[in-house]
Amino acid sequence: MSPLFALENFGEPAEQIRDRVATGIDEHGLRALTDRRLQDLSGGQQQQVACAAATAHHPSLLLFDEPTSNLSAAAVERFTATLARLRAGGATIVIAEHRLHYLHGIADRVIVMRDGRIDAEWTGEEFAALDDDTLRAKGLRSLSPPPRPTTLQVQAHGPSIDRDAVPTSTTTGVNLRDIRCAFHGRRVLDIDEAHLPAGAITAVTGPNGAGKSTLARILTGLQRHEGEVLLDGRRLSRAQRQRASAIVMQDVQRQLFTDSVDAELRLGASPADERSGALLKGLDLAALTDRHPLSLSGGQQQRLVVAAARLSARRIVVFDEPSSGVDRRHLHSITQVMRDLTDDGAVVLLISHDDELLALAADQELRLRPIDA
Repeated sequence: MSPLFALENFGEPAEQIRDRVATGIDEHGLRALTDRRLQDLSGGQQQQVACAAATAHHPSLLLFDEPTSNLSAAAVERFTATLARLRAGGATIVIAEHRLHYLHGIADRVIVMRDGRIDAEWTGEEFAALDDDTLRAKGLRSLSPPPRPTTLQVQAHGPSIDRDAVPTSTTTGVNLRDIRCAFHGRRVLDIDEAHLPAGAITAVTGPNGAGKSTLARILTGLQRHEGEVLLDGRRLSRAQRQRASAIVMQDVQRQLFTDSVDAELRLGASPADERSGALLKGLDLAALTDRHPLSLSGGQQQRLVVAAARLSARRIVVFDEPSSGVDRRHLHSITQVMRDLTDDGAVVLLISHDDELLALAADQELRLRPIDA
C-alpha cells in the first residue's frame, strides 16, 4: 500500500509504520483494498489512497489540489473527518478547491483567486455566513449543494445495477446485453441488460469502485469484455465503437496531443464545423487558441477536451467526472455542451459524484453498485 511506501522513505520504525498504516487504512475506508494493485483501482479509490499516503507521516504542512473531485459522498465525509483531525492536531492545511460544501465549518480562511491575484478574502465565520447570491457573483459554488434530483431510472438489470428497471424492447440508442468484465479474476462489472437512450443525458452514479469508468471504457471500445453493445439495433465491435464515440476522461492530460488549443480542436472536428468560435467563447477559451494545451490550468484543459468532444460529431459521448476544476459558471456551460449533443441525437453519459452538476444535467440515472468477486 502507498502509505507504507511513504513511511518507509521517512525511515520510521517498523512497529510505528504498522500502526500508522493500519490507522490510515481504517480512517480512509481502504480495508477492502489492501490486497489490490493500485493500477486496478478506480480513480476515486486511487485518490483516497493518495490522501492516506500524504497524511500517514503526520506532516505539519499539507497541500491538497481538488482532493474531492472524484470522490463519492461517503468518501468526501471520510476526507472531511480527516481534515478535522489534522486541523485539531495543529497541521497547516492549504486546499485548492471548487467544491465548497464540505469546507463549511472546516475552513478558517478562504481566499478567492482570479487571474493570479487575490480577489476576495473571508474568515471561516464570514465564509459560512455568505448567501448564495454573493457566492454566485464571485462565480463560486454553493455551500449547500442541491439534493440529488429525482430522475427516471435507466431501464436495466443485473448484479451491477443498484436499482433494477426491466428494459423494454427498443432499438433507439445503446443497448447492453450480458456485459461482463473482470480484472485479474475479479469481476468489476456485470450487467444483464440496459438501455441508454439517444437524445438524453444519462447520469451514471454509484460509490467508488462500482465500475462506472469501466462501463465508459466498454462503451467507447477501450476495454475488453464479454457481451454485446448495440447502437440503434446494430451490434458494434470495439473498433466500431471507437470510431462512433468520444470520451472526456478523468485525467484529460492523456487526451491532449497537439501544440495549440486551436490545433487540438481541429484534430477531431469535422472540416466543415463552424461552431468552434461560439463554443470556445461559451467555455472561456476564446483568448487561449494559441496557447499550448499543457500550459493551461486543469479546469481549462478539462473544458478544452469537452469542446473537442462536442465537435467530434460522434453518436456516443461519455463525460467521466467532467466537473473537476470547474466553477459555478462553467458547470452551466458544460451542461449546455451536453444539451447540445443530445439535441443532435447523441447518446450522452455523465459519470459524476458532483450533486450540483447532476442537478443541472441529469435526465435519468443508472446507479451501479460494487459486486463480489
